Amino acid sequence: MEKSEAASGRSRRRMNGATTLPRKNSFGETMRADVWWTQPLLVFVGLSISIVYSTWAAFQGTHYFFGNYISPFYSPEIFGASPHSWFGVKPVWWPRWLVFSPALLVLWAPGGFRLTCYYYRGAYYKAFWVDPPACTVGEPRKTYLGESSFPLIMQNVHRYFLYLALIFIVILTIDVWKALWFVDPQSGRSSFGIGAGTIVLAINVVLLGGYTFGSTHCDIWLAAFSINSPNRQVVIAPTYA
Repeated sequence: MEKSEAASGRSRRRMNGATTLPRKNSFGETMRADVWWTQPLLVFVGLSISIVYSTWAAFQGTHYFFGNYISPFYSPEIFGASPHSWFGVKPVWWPRWLVFSPALLVLWAPGGFRLTCYYYRGAYYKAFWVDPPACTVGEPRKTYLGESSFPLIMQNVHRYFLYLALIFIVILTIDVWKALWFVDPQSGRSSFGIGAGTIVLAINVVLLGGYTFGSTHCDIWLAAFSINSPNRQVVIAPTYA
């Protein structure tokens, strides 16, 4: 009975040309009864701690290697003072007024990949921009331009950062391999071994690999490659409502 009355009411509004859109919630307004602000708050705190620590670790420029270990924040070490450096020490063309750290030469690539990642976007849009604070919760802005205009259109470079991230996975995997070989300071011979640093570096590669290969663009790329394979038979299963 209630459903029929509601349907007839909607019909009358359409016939009279008086169909109204739902009222836009004001900032923070919602009908949710749960503690919805808990998740964005935890994400805000967690990401803030991560950003502060990452910034400090990148700029301090020391204590990032030990023997056959090198911090993933500094790998690949293009220029630097450690034995892992590809092209030697700090270049002479580096500006004197600019702090030098090997991490500053490489962190922009994985940082850009995370900044433009769909998951991270959903996280910091809610936690930092409150846009929206949570699902079905009113947001402060009045208009929505989407990601088709500047500056958010720059998020479309995510696919290119993905290619760089895949290269970093290979480099970090090589670092794990190097971390399996320890040099005897007396004889100078290398021997196989597993230390705490080896385990940490290996876990880091596994987790980063899962995150990278599980990204939306990587999934789309792998699916397109699979579908376009000449030996691939695409089967469309029926869908039931």
